[in-house]
Amino acid sequence: MSTAELAVSYAALILADDGVEITADKLNTLIKTANVPEVEPIWAQLFARALEGKDVKELLTNVGSGGGAAAAAPAAGGAAAGGDAAAEEKKEEKEEEKEESDEDMGFGLFD
Repeated sequence: MSTAELAVSYAALILADDGVEITADKLNTLIKTANVPEVEPIWAQLFARALEGKDVKELLTNVGSGGGAAAAAPAAGGAAAGGDAAAEEKKEEKEEEKEESDEDMGFGLFD
């Protein structure tokens, strides 16, 4: 990640922590106040548009729970689709276990 992206990310987190609306002007003001060199204003505009209307704190607290909520949303069809997905996941796990068992026997690329 570039310095510009990091600076805008940190500025957005500061604004979100203070409960202030995230806008390009406010992001640019924080970046200039922090004396971060060579951050083009387009980065602030991109981040402001991406985070417009979103609760950044909510996004941060739900980083690891992205898949479960979407699958549970549909009422009737969601249960069947969720069951199929779980079955496919189990099959993939079994296939991965078979691949790993070859490595456990000492047969590797450099043996």
